[in-house]
Order: sequence, then structure tokens, then C-alpha cells
Amino acid sequence: MPAFRAAPIVAVFFAFACAAMAQNLPVHVDPGARDDVIDPAPVPALRFLTTADFPPFNYTDASGQLVGFHIDLAEAICARLEARCTVQAWPWDRVQDALAENQGDALIAGLDIGSEAAERFDFSRVYMQLPGRFVTPKAAVAGFDPLAMTGRLAVRTGSAHAELVARTLPEVELEGFDSEFEALAAVEAGNAEAYFGDAARASFWLNENPDCCSFAGEPYFRPDLFGAGLSVAVPAGLDNVRVAINWALMRLQREGRLDEIYLRWFPVSFY
Repeated sequence: MPAFRAAPIVAVFFAFACAAMAQNLPVHVDPGARDDVIDPAPVPALRFLTTADFPPFNYTDASGQLVGFHIDLAEAICARLEARCTVQAWPWDRVQDALAENQGDALIAGLDIGSEAAERFDFSRVYMQLPGRFVTPKAAVAGFDPLAMTGRLAVRTGSAHAELVARTLPEVELEGFDSEFEALAAVEAGNAEAYFGDAARASFWLNENPDCCSFAGEPYFRPDLFGAGLSVAVPAGLDNVRVAINWALMRLQREGRLDEIYLRWFPVSFY
């Protein structure tokens, strides 16, 4: 784990207001960035690798079909590049070796760019960051101020989020739980004033418990603690594929397609 910095939590905004959908959506591709110049001819086809056990990112549904956010994103990248596309699922403990052994051209399975995989592969632009967020009962959302908390704060025991609030909110009483979902259930039951932790997992829970609680305050981005973000991994040195994927991600963001895919799989936006 990266060294912890004892500094106030700072919200870094990588989101914009989408009034039509009443959602905050991620903007991870800098709209002012210089386009990568590519010739799409070197990538007439892309072989994506993923796993089948990470819903809603990539998993097998009841009919046996491989679905999820990553599947739709891989297909959108291929469509934007006008490349033939395959997406093949591998077990998690074998998928990185499969990429290294040239069983595919790119791995889209929730790898963090700051993970040990960075020593083996090159990475695309970040297409999703995973912020930390507070969750409170709906009645407490308006005007929520974590510095004014007086009750218990539910966290996952041993998480980077728990460490962060322990250092930045020393007056708050932390209540540790084995999982984010147990911590969120404590807020629903009235046994904790709020939850702080992984926003993506919280969004799954909020989607199933819409009448109870809601995100409160702003998303908190700490790449040094919560990870640098999710990227597409490619074999080291396969620059034509990496640059092509970057090119496609830039355009999918600018055209709104990335937002459409995001909201399809995350109807409760964690931004």
C-alpha cells in the first residue's frame, strides 16, 4: 500500500453535471488532450480477454452469455476502430498469463494501473476511477458535513478508506465491518450515522436499497490510496494496440458513448 499522507481529504472533481439524466458522470479522458495519431490498419481485429466473475463489469448471465460494462466497452472500442472483435473469458488466476502468452491483444477486467500488473504490461488511458464516498440516510444528505459528524461511521475493516478517515477525522467513532455491504446495512438499520468506503460497491447496494440511503457530499479521489484507476492492459511493447485503444476511448468519451455504457451498468452513479 502506498505511504499514507496525513492531510485533509480533498475532493478532486473528474465529473460533470448531466442535467438530462440527473447524474454525475465521469470525465477521465481530458477533452483538451492532444489526439493520438494512428493508422487503424495495424489493428483490423482485437482479441479482448476478460473474466466471467466480476459483475457488473464482466460476468456470465443466467443464459450463459458474457455481459457487463467491460464487454460493452470492448465492443464499443472495436466498433469505433472498425475492427473485428472477440471477447474471451478466462479464470482470474490465468487471464494475465494468457495475455502475456499472446492469447489475446488486450485485457479488460478491472485491472488497476497501479497494481503489480504494471510490471508486466502497458496500459491505456484510465477509463474509470473508483472514488471513496459517504452514504447516509436520505434525510441526512442535505447539508451533510463529515467534519460535523458526531455518531458512528461504518467502514470496511482494514480498508484504505478506513485508514483515511481514521487519520483525517480523528473525532469520529469508527465501526468496522467485514464488507462494504455489512457497513451499509448498519446505516440502513440506524446503527451508524454514515458509511465511507468504495463508491462502486456502494452504488450496487444503493441500487438495491433506493428508499433507504443516498450518497452524501462529494466523491473523494485518492489514487495513492484507492488506486490509480481502471485501464486496458496490453502486452508490453504492443504500442499500436495501446494507442488505438486510447484513440477510441477519447472519441467514445467525446461522443457520449462512454457515458451511455456507464449509466447502463451503473444506474446509481458513484460520481
